[in-house]
Amino acid sequence: MILCLAEKPSVAKDLAKVLGAKSRMDGYYEGNGYWVSWTFGHLCTLKEPGDYTEVWQKWNLDALPMLPSNFGIKLKNDAGIKKQYATIERLSQECDEVINCGDAGQEGELIQRWVLAKAKFKKPLKRLWISSLTEEAIKEGFTKLEDGNKYNNLYAAGIARAVGDWVLGMNATRVFTLKFADFKQVLSIGRVQTPTLALIVERQHEINKFTSEVYYELKTKYRDVLFAADLGKIPKKEKGQELMASIKASNFEIVSYTQKEGKESPPSLYDLTSIQVECNKKFAYTAEQTLNIVQKLYEQKLVTYPRVDTTYLSDDIYPKVEATLRNLTQFTEIVNPLLGKPILKSKKVFNNKKVTDHHAIIPTGVQASGLTPDFQKVYETITRRFISVFHPDCIVSNTTVIGKASEIEFKATGKQILKPGWRVVYPKVKSQPTPETKDTKKNIVKPEEQVMPVFTKGESGTHHPELQEKKTKAPSYFTEASLLRAMETAGKQVDDEELRDIMKENGIGRPSTRANIIETLFKRNYIIRQKKRILATSTGIHLISLIEDETLKSAELTGIWEKKLRDIEKGKFSVDEFKEELFQMVNNLIHRVKHQSPKAKHIPCPKCNIGHLIKGNKAWGCSDWKQGCKFKIPFEYKTIILSEKDIESLVHNKESYYSYLIQGSEEKRKIKFSPKLTLTL
Repeated sequence: MILCLAEKPSVAKDLAKVLGAKSRMDGYYEGNGYWVSWTFGHLCTLKEPGDYTEVWQKWNLDALPMLPSNFGIKLKNDAGIKKQYATIERLSQECDEVINCGDAGQEGELIQRWVLAKAKFKKPLKRLWISSLTEEAIKEGFTKLEDGNKYNNLYAAGIARAVGDWVLGMNATRVFTLKFADFKQVLSIGRVQTPTLALIVERQHEINKFTSEVYYELKTKYRDVLFAADLGKIPKKEKGQELMASIKASNFEIVSYTQKEGKESPPSLYDLTSIQVECNKKFAYTAEQTLNIVQKLYEQKLVTYPRVDTTYLSDDIYPKVEATLRNLTQFTEIVNPLLGKPILKSKKVFNNKKVTDHHAIIPTGVQASGLTPDFQKVYETITRRFISVFHPDCIVSNTTVIGKASEIEFKATGKQILKPGWRVVYPKVKSQPTPETKDTKKNIVKPEEQVMPVFTKGESGTHHPELQEKKTKAPSYFTEASLLRAMETAGKQVDDEELRDIMKENGIGRPSTRANIIETLFKRNYIIRQKKRILATSTGIHLISLIEDETLKSAELTGIWEKKLRDIEKGKFSVDEFKEELFQMVNNLIHRVKHQSPKAKHIPCPKCNIGHLIKGNKAWGCSDWKQGCKFKIPFEYKTIILSEKDIESLVHNKESYYSYLIQGSEEKRKIKFSPKLTLTL
């Protein structure tokens, strides 16, 4: 018998149907020479510190660092998991070979191989590697099974990642918590989550420190076209008024008028990060929501494997494109113009060198029906992008007009769409009636620039100048879309798509893990949402202030570690080398933190959760008062004088029991009882 081990029951059911394993047993399917079972995610995990030695069971500074010589795995403490594992263990001992049918990626490889390692599996191992769960893709995959050992480096990279997260997370969390935490609050530190939090905190500091400055711009309107002076920002109003007075006395003259035809290519196909960015911008979905929706669409056979970091297709997909397009019957209006002639094959879409384990996310061609509105939006977003890349380029006319008045040069630009090309795929939105054009550098869609009349060089006439007052703007708060991009490029501001693609290897985390990292920061109350904006809480800001070691919070350094994990996948770096560097880094970190000076007590504002409490002349107030938080606790409340200890208890417990000093008519008296104060927000 051959044991096929899938990652989820639903996938096992699809595989069993194709393989003819029709009999449903307890924990597996059977038939036609196959057993098909499943792991439903992580059955195994790395052992806890206390599993190695009693010394590590309790949190103790003297016991750090915790660096096991050999890492072990154990089953999760769950009755259902233990039962399913027992089934897999028995089948793996009785079968002739195993086919690893886990998700085709690093995490999927680790999940399955850990279970087989726990079961002491020693028989032949093969690997099913597919990008779609359609019947056709499954059948094709079983005709191209690989030797399981081919993926040993992928497994090794998964082990290194898990070990790295364990060693750094366990040690750093304990040392910072034991050294600095108040009220038994755990200060959670992570290889990816901490530099991500640092990005948010750093941006917040930039915003808080920013002071807006007034400046002026000189503009003029000639023949209903607005021209901007080529002077840049004018710092003083008086200077601006002087310049405006000089051009008022002069006619406006056209110096040059040029029109240039240009092409705009369709946007790239989606990888996981770009579909998460798109859905956050368009629908305000969180990264986790989008990932969950695309994962479900994949399991429903409607789209291909989602956890990918490439926006390209491999050449072997090209022969299947026409059939896929024909099956997208919901989109016949925009698909039909592509049929009946050779399908466009662009190097910006098909590139074997840009595809490793999987290609970009595309529809499979399976009919979609009965989707909820959220699922329909994401499915349609992926499908329209797929259809658009086979349409011709959009042809535009770029117009540049240069004029002058009183020797001051002015410029105006405009753009007209001559042939929409791929833009026919995207219907106009009623709330945004302005035609749209694509910024090729940033690969985004924006309102069309002003449409120009025809000008003649040398013509002149009256114009209407104006001096516009403007203010410099602070950096923007992160949204999930911009945070995902920052994680992808290790914190560097990169708009160019090609450069961003090059930097992916050094990004923070992986496409498949970034949504979970962001959600973890929310759950630990390090960040909060304000509509689309992401703000660091007082707790998050305080945690980053405690970390003096740049290794822990540097996005760039974390990106370098991520690159080493990828190099393990490629066989260019070993797990032993990775562990050696990791252990050295953690040893140094523990030593430095143990000898770090204690920090002042930190009391987060209980109302806004962004600022912290600072002591004023008559009350404790929020440090974020400039941003509008008016929370205050007076030193004296109804004759009760509150100590700092009382304030801390009120904030953290929402109530406080202590003896208080009561103001008498002649003297302060200590009252020997413990009344209760309750904090109501």
